[in-house]
Amino acid sequence: MPGIDKLPIEETLEDSPQTRSLLGVFEEDAAAISSYIHQLYQAMRRIYDAQNELSAATHLTSKLLKEYEKQLSSCHAVLSTQLADAMMFPITQFKERDLKEILTLKEVFQIASNDHDTAINRYSRLSKRRENEKVKYEVTEDVYTSKKKQHQTMMHYFCALNTLQYKKKIAMLEPLLGYMQAQISFFKMGSENLTEQLEEFLTNIGTSVQNVRREMDSEVETMQQTIEDLEVASDPLYLPDPDTTKFPVHRNLTRKAGYLNARNKTGLVSSSWDRQFYFTQGGNLMSQARGDVAGGLVMDIDNCSVMAVDCEDRRYCFQITSFDGKKSSILQAESKKDYEEWICTINNISKQIYLSENPEEIAARVNQSALEAVTPSPSFQQRHESMRPTIQSRPPTARTNSSGSLGSESAALSALSLDSLVAPDTPIQFDIISPVSEDQPGQAKASGQSGRRTNPFGDSGGKKSETEDSILHQLFIVRFLGSMEVKSDESPDVVYETMRQILAARAIHNIFRMTESHLLVSCDCLKLIDPQTQVTRLRFPLPSIVLYATHQENKRLFGFVLRSSGGRAESHTTSVCYIFESNNEGEKICDSVGLAKQIAFHAELDRRASEKQKEIDKVKEKQQKELSKQKQIEKDLEEQSRLIAASSRPIQSSGEGQFVVLSSSQSEDSDLGEDGKKKRESEA
Repeated sequence: MPGIDKLPIEETLEDSPQTRSLLGVFEEDAAAISSYIHQLYQAMRRIYDAQNELSAATHLTSKLLKEYEKQLSSCHAVLSTQLADAMMFPITQFKERDLKEILTLKEVFQIASNDHDTAINRYSRLSKRRENEKVKYEVTEDVYTSKKKQHQTMMHYFCALNTLQYKKKIAMLEPLLGYMQAQISFFKMGSENLTEQLEEFLTNIGTSVQNVRREMDSEVETMQQTIEDLEVASDPLYLPDPDTTKFPVHRNLTRKAGYLNARNKTGLVSSSWDRQFYFTQGGNLMSQARGDVAGGLVMDIDNCSVMAVDCEDRRYCFQITSFDGKKSSILQAESKKDYEEWICTINNISKQIYLSENPEEIAARVNQSALEAVTPSPSFQQRHESMRPTIQSRPPTARTNSSGSLGSESAALSALSLDSLVAPDTPIQFDIISPVSEDQPGQAKASGQSGRRTNPFGDSGGKKSETEDSILHQLFIVRFLGSMEVKSDESPDVVYETMRQILAARAIHNIFRMTESHLLVSCDCLKLIDPQTQVTRLRFPLPSIVLYATHQENKRLFGFVLRSSGGRAESHTTSVCYIFESNNEGEKICDSVGLAKQIAFHAELDRRASEKQKEIDKVKEKQQKELSKQKQIEKDLEEQSRLIAASSRPIQSSGEGQFVVLSSSQSEDSDLGEDGKKKRESEA
């Protein structure tokens, strides 16, 4: 006998749209069987009624035919009894008991499914900020009870539908077999034309019915045992948020499927959440609603970005943004385990690991390499410490012995070169914190004014902002990944190494949340602005940015190194590397920063030339003033000389008997002569 299709009881807990679709096929088959059995029942009922009528008519005829009374009456009575027992009883029992049981289980399953959806929606609306342990316990208990009830009802419903596949064969064959056996028994009473071939056929049919019954009993017993095992194993999974210590998070997945709540905007400030079944298919994220035959495309998640977000005070929310930044979706998982697995899976798909032959093995290797990147092994630490202090004083023979091979020597050199860029134990800052410098009070004040709203396009409403006169104003959407202090700021390798360590640290420590900001590039600074409140979060002076670069493969990642004073000692400076993720605009942002530095450099040259010209003009003006002052002094001396000459003329022209009394100064001048006059004039 060919195999009979069955509903997978093991997939009842997942309750996926594919399982619902297969359930719909079995329900349609059950409805078709019910309709067919009803028609067959009516036909056989007519046969039974006709036989009863024939039996009654024969009994009446037998009364008239005295000698055939017992024989004819007993034959038709036996035939009616055999039809009632062998034909009408099986089909009546199947119609009244089995088909009604399917309808009852269907109604109970629908009620349990609706109760579970209601409990899940109530649990999804639990507040994360205002937690109420009593409400949370009631909601969790409600989810546990409803999910357990739905799972158990669904398993019994599947078992009944699977059993129906066997019962329908029995229900169709047994009445026909009973009808034929009754007729043959009837004919045997008075006919000798019965052949052995027909008897063998009826025997085979009876054997087949018994085999189907035995197979059905064995399958029912197996399904009951499976149901018991699944009930015991699935009990912890009925909780909406199972314990991750008992059910660990799988971070190496490249395929994922399950129910998520999707946020849909219904207005400017209003939104709704719809629960749908989501699954990944290659590099695409698909969704399928209940009742749909197939899923639909949500977005392409190749080279996408995924991060945890806070949305409407709901738990376990994350946002997926496409590679071009034009499309994004906010989804909510049912548990922390699903939440982390979805983010890790989408991250793995974004890196196109699924295109390889062994995607899960490669994902595990990538995660392991990320773990080793942020957690140096003891052998590396010992090799690093042993090579650093004595690398110059060690004799050549000792160095040769310690090398061992060319591979170990190159590994040690690469480790030292990376260590010269970023120290292995340097802490990583994942949140945005405004720096405050003691030796730059103006800068600290500017960077610390986070309470004042800033218009990124320069209109400050009366008071001029510091970037209003800037030639360059470019705005980009970025997400802050992290920052850490670096040892060198002379090579782009320091930016690449910082990117590697920050991304690896985020992957290892499950840090998926990123702060989104607007990056304003101007000719004097870079500003991180809150996109909602327009408040300046962080300010980077352009002259302090000494290095900037994009990732060599992922052009959405970029970073820059900021050099600042390390404290009160002006000679000590520190360099901090900041790493960001953009919407596929990393190279454009770096080009914009380079353009801003060029504009600032030329502006600085112009400013210095202008200051130099002003100094030259001041010197010329000072010389002009000195020259005019000298001319005025000479003019005054000439005037004084004329006055002295005029005062000496009356003495020479006075006649006899006339005397002029001179003052003491005039008499001294006359005694000193011409030299004395010049000396006095010079003193004057």
